[in-house]
Amino acid sequence: MDAEIQALIAHFGLTPLPVEGTLFVSTYRSGDMPNGKPFGTGMVGLYCHEPHSVSTFHRLAVDEMWHFYGGDPLRLILLYPDGSNQDVLLGNEPLKGHQVQFVIPAGVWQAGHCTAGERYSLFGCTLAPGFTGDIFTGGTQAELLSLYPDREADILAYGLSNGETKMPDEFAT
Repeated sequence: MDAEIQALIAHFGLTPLPVEGTLFVSTYRSGDMPNGKPFGTGMVGLYCHEPHSVSTFHRLAVDEMWHFYGGDPLRLILLYPDGSNQDVLLGNEPLKGHQVQFVIPAGVWQAGHCTAGERYSLFGCTLAPGFTGDIFTGGTQAELLSLYPDREADILAYGLSNGETKMPDEFAT
């Protein structure tokens, strides 16, 4: 494993997020709203090739703001409910088309990864209301292929092939 990646994992205490696969750490969780859910949450994530860290397709019930922090550009793959799709490149060169922040609207299928041939992408995500496991739904290859056949290569690479599509109970609230 690359020494800088190993150092980043140790520094932040990154561990794999269940179902979705991103190396992450929760960095902020606000007080609760009257319904017992947090007003807001924040996290730091890392995509890299070794150890394998990507975000498999999933959607959230709330908007999610992404922030690019460092390393190499990362690619977000977005599949919208109206059938359209978009790729977004987050990186540190906004004059070359990179986004340093990007909001993914609620209900959009999303996946992400470090771009090919690059070492790592360090990023953060902020949600308000905050993240709880019950706002997460993992995207299966079968479901996504039926809706977005023109994105077959991405869906086969980042769609869930089997198993769990819900977050474990410890992420439920």
